[in-house]
Amino acid sequence: MVVFSVKPLFTIFVVSLTLLVVFTLLSPRYPFSQNWISGEPSLYASPFRFLFLFLALICQKDLNFETGGEVDIWSVRRLMEWRPCKWWLQGHQTALPLETNGYIRVDCYGGLNQMRRDFCDGVGIARLLNATLVLPKFEVASYWNETSGFADVYDLDYFIQQMNGFVKVVKTLPPDIATKEPVQVDCSKRKGQFDYVESVLPSLLKHKYISITPAMSQRRDRYPLYAKAALCQACYKALRLAKPLEMKASKLLDAIPKPFLSLHLRFEPDMVAYSQCQYPGLSPSSIKAVEAAVALVERKPWTGELARVWRQRGKCPLTPNETALILQSLSIPSTTNIYLAAGDGLMEIEGLTNIYTNIFTKSSLLNEEDFTSMHGNTKAALDYHISINSDSYIATYFGNMDKMVAAMRAFKGLYKTLFLSRRGFAELTSQGLREKELMQALWKVHRVEFVAGRGSALPECFCEFKL
Repeated sequence: MVVFSVKPLFTIFVVSLTLLVVFTLLSPRYPFSQNWISGEPSLYASPFRFLFLFLALICQKDLNFETGGEVDIWSVRRLMEWRPCKWWLQGHQTALPLETNGYIRVDCYGGLNQMRRDFCDGVGIARLLNATLVLPKFEVASYWNETSGFADVYDLDYFIQQMNGFVKVVKTLPPDIATKEPVQVDCSKRKGQFDYVESVLPSLLKHKYISITPAMSQRRDRYPLYAKAALCQACYKALRLAKPLEMKASKLLDAIPKPFLSLHLRFEPDMVAYSQCQYPGLSPSSIKAVEAAVALVERKPWTGELARVWRQRGKCPLTPNETALILQSLSIPSTTNIYLAAGDGLMEIEGLTNIYTNIFTKSSLLNEEDFTSMHGNTKAALDYHISINSDSYIATYFGNMDKMVAAMRAFKGLYKTLFLSRRGFAELTSQGLREKELMQALWKVHRVEFVAGRGSALPECFCEFKL
């Protein structure tokens, strides 16, 4: 029998009521405005979300919370989920204007998921500026071992069909423009938030054909709903793999024993070099690989107090051994089938495989000819496809792929998704916690993250729903 003390509960009630009054008085808008009710994301709802989670986490009864978890993390009841917003899914969009202001090409750089993110942003920008979208330009980079373009990865005809009514897309330009190169409009090197209507529309109207790489600091708060809807439609409904690649992805998915966990592990030499973190105890081969990567990226590791602060801020990628420890703290069985969604060159992988032995990779499941013929983008596309269809997904980082995968899983109603806390791990180990104490503390940190559904989706397309 569980016995409650009246006095502590009364104190919690009084404190919570006081907080509610304070948040209500300080909020610029009441939380039950039309936008909030209709499911449109609102920053002003955040204090109430905090208060709701505060109360729920106090009152929620979970006998495993203090014991380190006799059940796995997926058994914990969630209080909040991300789902596609109603204003987007209902499809009542403003009709496209009859006349276009010009043509926009989105130039995309980096890995596949970064290029996907930029392209999705570019779709929203094209609709915002009443422009016609032409096929994007994907970077051809020797660094990524990449030569494939947009149509090599994605189904072009399906994309055009799905974007009908959201934004106009063309395969070819009119004859009077087709012979010209687009005028490049710089959107990146700006101070403060970037506004496309003020800064890009004049160039579009003047030159009629421009190319852009979307700015990270763009002012999406000024987007009308029809521009936001175009972005959401492009990212989560209109982009599917090209038929040959989709067949290969389906074949790979069928080969993985079910059920399975997709684990996105980031501990490649270039990742460690970019992080500027130090890792004592690496093998000689790993040390050599990291030193070569550091020389290439020209970013030296932090030392002394700066290194300690950097790590405690959660900037350092988890090693395979640290990842295995956290998985154990979450009561993920060592017999779990794990698909390793990762790039080439993972270091210290034995730290994971010595504990979790049912590990599957692209190279182990595909025949050698299929695997060696693939480039960076197509390999990344396979990892993405497997991860959005896995029974559960865990990421050791919070990069472009992780954000895209988590959002698509939310779109599909798959909520066994979790980001491991690098900051939490660093803070707990710096306190000297070891063994059982560390395992219990890691359980608590990740339990709160999972219950709250943090970091699972993009706010432009998804809204929070209380369960």
